[in-house]
Amino acid sequence: MKDRLRATVSAARTVHRASNQPPTRRIHPRKDQSGFTLIELLIVIVILGVLSGIVVFAVGGIQDRGNAAACKTDKKTVQVAVEAFYAKNGTYPPAGDAGWLALTVGVDQLLRDRPVGTGYTITLGVNGLVTATGACT
Repeated sequence: MKDRLRATVSAARTVHRASNQPPTRRIHPRKDQSGFTLIELLIVIVILGVLSGIVVFAVGGIQDRGNAAACKTDKKTVQVAVEAFYAKNGTYPPAGDAGWLALTVGVDQLLRDRPVGTGYTITLGVNGLVTATGACT
């Protein structure tokens, strides 16, 4: 019985050695195969996600500063137009929409149109008071 078992094992070893096929499970890939592992790709995707998040927040801050600068510039432009109106007519323009109409229409037009921006509003008050709400504050 032992001899028959030894013969079977020996024959199996001989058959396996005679076979020229490589083993089905490899520990290391062949040298001619190239590519990235799943872990490497996931790490790159995470890094790109972090960098894009940083860029989105940085750009948002730039846009807010741009709106604030535009608001301040428009407010100063309206203040200059109101002072020019006073110098020419001896009185300040009326408050509200009538004042905007006096500054933007007619032969003595001092502004092309009423300044409208994203995130702010400029209003005309009594005695030439120009106020801005929103991005300017």
